[in-house]
Amino acid sequence: MDRRGLVPRRAGLCLSILAAFLFTFPNISFGETGQDGETTSPVATNGEPFPWDKMRLPETVSPVHYDLLIHPNLTTLDFTGTVQIQLEVLQETTVVVLHSKDLQISKAEFIESSRIVPLQVLEYPAFQQLALMAEGITLAKGSRYALHLEFAANLSESFHGFYKSTYRTPEGEVRVVASTQFEPTSARAAFPCFDEPAFKANFSIRIHREARHISLSNMPKVKTVQLPNGLLEDHFDTSVKMSTYLVAFIVSDFLSVSKTSQHGVKKIDQADYALEAAVSLLDFYDDYFDIPYPLPKQDLAAIPDFQSGAMENWGLTTYRESALLFDPKKSSASDKLGITMIIAHELAHQWFGNLVTMQWWNDLWLNEGFAKFMEFVSVNITNPELQVEDYFLGKCFEAMEVDALSSSHPVSTPVENPAQIQEMFDDVSYDKVVFTGACILNMLRDYLTPEAFKIGIIRYLRRYSYQNTVNTHLWDSLTNICQSDSLDEGRLQSGFCSQGKSHSPASKWYTDDELDVRSMMDTWTLQEGFPLISVEIKGREVRLSQERYLKSKDPTQSASFLWQVPLTYITSQSSTVHRFLLKTKTDILYLPEEVEWIKFNVDMSGYYIVHYEAGGWDTLITLLQHNYTALSSNDRASLINNIFQLVSHPHPSGSVWWVMVFKSPILPLSIDPTSVGKVPLDKALELSLYLKRETEIMPVTQGLSELVPLYKLMEKRDMEELENQMKGYIVNLFRDLIDRQTWTDDGTVSQRMLRSYLLMFACVRGYQPCVATATELFRQWKESDGNMSLPNDVSLAVFSVGARSPEGWDFLFEKYRNSLYTSVKSRIKSALSISPLSHKLKWMMEQSLEGEVMKTQDLPYVVVYVSKNPKGYKHAWDFLRANWERLVKKFDLGSHSIAHMVVGVTNQYSTREMLEEVRGFFGSLREETGAGLRCILQALESIEENVRWMDKNLHLLQTWLDRQGPQARAPAPTGA
Repeated sequence: MDRRGLVPRRAGLCLSILAAFLFTFPNISFGETGQDGETTSPVATNGEPFPWDKMRLPETVSPVHYDLLIHPNLTTLDFTGTVQIQLEVLQETTVVVLHSKDLQISKAEFIESSRIVPLQVLEYPAFQQLALMAEGITLAKGSRYALHLEFAANLSESFHGFYKSTYRTPEGEVRVVASTQFEPTSARAAFPCFDEPAFKANFSIRIHREARHISLSNMPKVKTVQLPNGLLEDHFDTSVKMSTYLVAFIVSDFLSVSKTSQHGVKKIDQADYALEAAVSLLDFYDDYFDIPYPLPKQDLAAIPDFQSGAMENWGLTTYRESALLFDPKKSSASDKLGITMIIAHELAHQWFGNLVTMQWWNDLWLNEGFAKFMEFVSVNITNPELQVEDYFLGKCFEAMEVDALSSSHPVSTPVENPAQIQEMFDDVSYDKVVFTGACILNMLRDYLTPEAFKIGIIRYLRRYSYQNTVNTHLWDSLTNICQSDSLDEGRLQSGFCSQGKSHSPASKWYTDDELDVRSMMDTWTLQEGFPLISVEIKGREVRLSQERYLKSKDPTQSASFLWQVPLTYITSQSSTVHRFLLKTKTDILYLPEEVEWIKFNVDMSGYYIVHYEAGGWDTLITLLQHNYTALSSNDRASLINNIFQLVSHPHPSGSVWWVMVFKSPILPLSIDPTSVGKVPLDKALELSLYLKRETEIMPVTQGLSELVPLYKLMEKRDMEELENQMKGYIVNLFRDLIDRQTWTDDGTVSQRMLRSYLLMFACVRGYQPCVATATELFRQWKESDGNMSLPNDVSLAVFSVGARSPEGWDFLFEKYRNSLYTSVKSRIKSALSISPLSHKLKWMMEQSLEGEVMKTQDLPYVVVYVSKNPKGYKHAWDFLRANWERLVKKFDLGSHSIAHMVVGVTNQYSTREMLEEVRGFFGSLREETGAGLRCILQALESIEENVRWMDKNLHLLQTWLDRQGPQARAPAPTGA
């Protein structure tokens, strides 16, 4: 029994992040359509009628146990297998329908007692289904049967199913790894199965391999048998009940290191830091959930080719190398933070998602939102030095950017076919499902209190262990937590329930017996968007109103929306957090005395933004200019965000410092500007002036995130004079703070990350003191042939300056090719992509597509990096169009990689000409090549909003910058 994470026989490294999904959904008929428009029965590949016409499987039989044998051949790059599925018959039926994708079925038969019955196999590829039947055979309700199937297929060339991955040893030898990625709908590409999350079963897995390889699966290996043909057969212990998307197996020549957690779970990982972090986090979750980790081991495996960041397969979590491998001498502070957060996310899934699973994919947020939320809870306690509380706010801002579009959707949203399910994992939906889910859970936790929230989620996990859930199961578990049941015995004696809550006289906070958690939270999960709260102070009265915040002006999309909003606020007279539950369109709260200012949404704990009417913004701007520390850094950051959203305003769109903040392969998406128009642009810019004195990471990075997109739009319009005015204003705004940065790795994690953002920004913008230092450090590093140790947190700035010349670019690329450290390779790749050498940018994209020198897994991020570069954005768009069909084949329709490229490449366009060009290309696609993808709708909406924003605000921006004088006229070189 061991718990291990793996590492290939080399000192390689890399970087990234992951996803998952959930909910029940009614069956929809998708039969063939005849000439008269009538829906007809589907037809199998042999021309016979296919006996099932729905995308969802029938509920006539349910799998109980899979006995699976897999034999991958890493030389011929194919695999064979057999599976015996024990079935329980729920309704009398003559046919069994299950999933299969691109598998060659060579034998199918029922086994009942000693009787073996050959089965007819009908295939319907459009639904990825098999129908199995035999003349005269009826399966009786309540009986059990064994279904035996033999199959074969090629190892996938994509990143899904049972696929081929490769890596190169230090000696140059290419080695093959066979690994799985089944979420959401790709287990069916590895073995015939009931590939829906509600069909949970136990799995007994055997794997054939050569002696030079090892194999891994969800459970510990119990024995190895020598076969007559020289192969070995590994037998793995029978798993707990789980969904097919959590099944995993790997055949490789990986090495491993191990350690045992306090709770006795043996663990093997690849790098010492990840190993220590995983043991600590697993012990934390054991204690926090008060439910022991159900398996005897937990492997963490670094996969050389991996599309997302990580995957929570039960007992065998898989990662990009960059998401797991850490070297304290080569990795930055943000590397450490990112790796810890990803491990925390995947281990949280072992309870949220694996132990308790969504009924269907439309409730994906029950898995992903909880895992994202628990990242921050767990890392804050196990690794307080990482200061994760500084970054949760940024995730909520990202979610709101997606949620402010008319193309947004509810957290719980209907999905049906595999492409729609896959889209739940794209950038658009994943931000919504994961970050919005995490943010509304944080809001609910703040509302109920952390102790009550914890009791409720423990109740939820205990009630539904090894089962599937929907939204209402969670809300019911969080309601009436003080009414003890057998699950809570011993937990409610701490005094929480007897103490109750204290309420200020002005509060309309509802007590436990009055609170309907389900009614409240349905308003946040079953309707899209989020509320804008408008506040007006009249003496002691605070007049409140709510409406949907939407970047477009279409009132039909917001009129019927209403939330139950748990408001929090502080005032100039009281730093105590006061609370008020707004359940109607308008309401009034009464203060005990008149106040100079009021700040709602304390520390941005709620998922809403606030507009301060009738001079309210002027009062807060004055406060920031004269006494900004009267508000917390999160309150300051939220004011910056809110006022620019009320202008409205373009999003950072993958600016370099966001890459460094979250270390995710998925860059934040630009949702870009529109005409919300609650606040004029010059008022938002007036608020930004206070940033000259700001020193905290969240307000500084939020300020950059709001201001930089203003000139990014201009870069695509050849407006060099105004563009450089804006760049000069931002550089001057942060000049003093930049000058105080040292070129070291000293300080707290937040201080180090802030240093990285500021120096990177300053160097790319051509701030001469920064460029001079970076140039000298690059010269020394180059003369040492890359052997000189650069401070990790500032090396990206150094590399970016070095990549401006052809000689420096070529030197960096050679170091990229030969480096064994993933974190170093990641920083070099980013620097190469923001070089002004346009022919090099084109070459990078081409090489990433081929996958020999640069991994194809990184192609989406290379393309998007290049698209942000003023010297590369046209090349990125041309590349995307020219290679569209290859990209769709490699990354799959609806995948986050496709969505990331579609939105990332286009979301800084702001001309009508580019809008029509983008609309024309995507409008020419067929359904099978991507027509109608949600990301295309978002891309077009973003460009439309950019055009409107530029038309409305360019003159205002020019006038305001002119008033700032020469300080806003510093020239800046071209660059990303």
